[in-house]
Amino acid sequence: MWNPRLLLIAPLASLLLVAQPSPTPMVLPVPVLQPGEGLALTIGDGEVHTYGEARREVPMGSLALLVWMRLEGSEWASRSVQFKCTGASGPSTCSNRKGHGKVDLSKALREDCNLAFLSWIAQAQVGWKFDYGEAAARARLEEVFAPFLGRRLPTGDGLPPMTAAWLGDGDLLRTSPEAFLRWLMEPEQSGVVTFGQRFLAGFWVDFRNLMGKEDWWFKTGTSSAPGDPKAAGTWVAGGRGLALVVLHLPQGQGKEEAMARIRKILGLTS
Repeated sequence: MWNPRLLLIAPLASLLLVAQPSPTPMVLPVPVLQPGEGLALTIGDGEVHTYGEARREVPMGSLALLVWMRLEGSEWASRSVQFKCTGASGPSTCSNRKGHGKVDLSKALREDCNLAFLSWIAQAQVGWKFDYGEAAARARLEEVFAPFLGRRLPTGDGLPPMTAAWLGDGDLLRTSPEAFLRWLMEPEQSGVVTFGQRFLAGFWVDFRNLMGKEDWWFKTGTSSAPGDPKAAGTWVAGGRGLALVVLHLPQGQGKEEAMARIRKILGLTS
């Protein structure tokens, strides 16, 4: 007999693999969330399913790196950018105070190497000004980040300072699990999903895909909220094929706990 308190009798993971239209409506098991958690997911049919505090807007933390992949990911990947992270550079510090060592784009994205991204963004700014002019470059930046900025960016024609706030540090960029999922679902973000699969699904992802065993990719990230500790927390965004999922956990749960939670919710055993 089915027990409604069990998280998954038919694991969500298996249902999320199905992206083809079905002659009968698909019924998703309702995940059991803990207080303060928010979950949004799609199985690839265009429908968004939300649970818990999925509509609560909070600082987006290092999910912002995925937005940078939308803006500059193709350029950085084509140049095979690299950076040596020592943990600090001038007034800026990295998410790992001991430094990440030598990083490429994949490692910087996985490990939230702020210094690497700030360095690559500074280089990109030079190109923006040359290619577009400063006002047009700012308009391009605002267009890509618009869903997460609200009205928190001061007006002006010049490019704003590219500080860690643009990497999700603090309150400049905000979103909710539902809003970020809908952003990922937009056709314009197909490249972001591709980068996620390429850089975040694990070392053997290409081999598994060739064998017809497409794997999940996940991007974790923590967020802070100056003056509002209750708004801080940890994010996980990920996908497999056309299926996408975004989870936010409240403060006190780090990246390892977040990965354990998403895997339990999805019924992933390996």
